[in-house]
Amino acid sequence: MEAINFLLYPFLGCVVLVLIHAYFGIHILERGIIFVDIALAQFISIGIALSFFLSIENPYPLALVFALIGAIVLSLSRRIERFINIEAFIGVLYIFSFAISVLILDRSPHGIEEFKAILNGNILWLTHRDVISAFLLYGFIGGMHLIFRKKFLSLTFDGKDNFVWEFLFFFTFAIVLVKSVLMAGIIQVFSFLIIPALIGRLFTKLPGRILITGWIAGVFASFIGLAISFKLDLPTAPMTVASLSLVFITLFLFKIIRKD
Repeated sequence: MEAINFLLYPFLGCVVLVLIHAYFGIHILERGIIFVDIALAQFISIGIALSFFLSIENPYPLALVFALIGAIVLSLSRRIERFINIEAFIGVLYIFSFAISVLILDRSPHGIEEFKAILNGNILWLTHRDVISAFLLYGFIGGMHLIFRKKFLSLTFDGKDNFVWEFLFFFTFAIVLVKSVLMAGIIQVFSFLIIPALIGRLFTKLPGRILITGWIAGVFASFIGLAISFKLDLPTAPMTVASLSLVFITLFLFKIIRKD
């Protein structure tokens, strides 16, 4: 009973994270910009780091400013790739953001602790308010993407270039990341984006089925990871990521053996 009470909100937090990130993961995998999530999340972390440095209690305003800037830059990704490999550009964006965040936090009184918080988040300490606010935000953005699904799907699967819809895609994605990074940290958010969608693609190429398969795998792995973390007193974010990765590796090996 103690474990259930302690892990209830962290588990529900993982569930809502998986629901929204698995959806965006389908788009990211199809576009072939795998590391855009971690790069954009790291860019947003500059705003979070500045909030820590300036002793601003609420990190959301500055994080949203950098989310907006990042969304504008990534909205031009199809035009950028005419001149340079887009993954290379995303890599530069990531390493630049990482370096700037470290430089800022180096001047912060609690830089090491704050850096760890950005990477690992605070998912164990989520409250019902955190979960409800995430559910409402993700639900609103998910609903918007459902209503305009043809527009967003055509961008990803048909390769259409429309700056306004590209911006809306990346800006809503960035808003999700602001909330997600503050809840769960960059490492866990990246795994929730890529791995559930990747698991779904092991068995089907239909977006709807990929999404459902990814949801099931992500929720199951989150439950296992949280339970082991609690039982063995291990760091939650790395354990959840390891659990999700092991589910993917197991299913991947199963598919190889079955195919042979």
